Amino acid sequence: MNRTIELVKTIYEIKQLEDFEEPQIALAGRSNVGKSSLVNRLAGRKALAKISSKPGKTRSLNYYRVEPDGYFLVDLPGYGYAKCSKQERLKWAKLIEAYMKNNTRLKAVAVLLDSRLAPQKLDLELTSYVRGLSIPVIPILTKADKPKQRDLAKLQKQWQDILQQDSLPLLFSSKTGKGEEKLWTRLGEYVGA
Repeated sequence: MNRTIELVKTIYEIKQLEDFEEPQIALAGRSNVGKSSLVNRLAGRKALAKISSKPGKTRSLNYYRVEPDGYFLVDLPGYGYAKCSKQERLKWAKLIEAYMKNNTRLKAVAVLLDSRLAPQKLDLELTSYVRGLSIPVIPILTKADKPKQRDLAKLQKQWQDILQQDSLPLLFSSKTGKGEEKLWTRLGEYVGA
């Protein structure tokens, strides 16, 4: 299927939030986990989402419309490494919370996890927070072209146990395209595409 992804809205403040009718899947993860690279890979374009060697480039909610499926991928600000003030981080947290709470259009949160790292405290906190809101979590292990296969399998099992899910986390590489079709299928399951 030929899909297109277009950036249609960028939101920096709570008062800018608007209620779109289309279903949404949020993309969440640490700064430098590869959210922008994933968006670019799915879009088949190199520069749709801005990529930087400095983590924490995404400082807004970016709404990407997926056509012809008719839903949004909403890229959330990364957390963790971003070099910014506590005040700015608090502002992001409030924006993300305002977006997630009571959002009936939000069908799932795709949590991107670095496949080279053991489960991190911030990732555990995020997945716990999302599950606490009764929003399904789609775990995605990024940079899956880097670790050895047995290490990936071990990490997949760890995350499956932590999240108490039936299926293993998806393996994804924006560099090689590994897992791209499986990811499209999984996203489609949540938005009814």
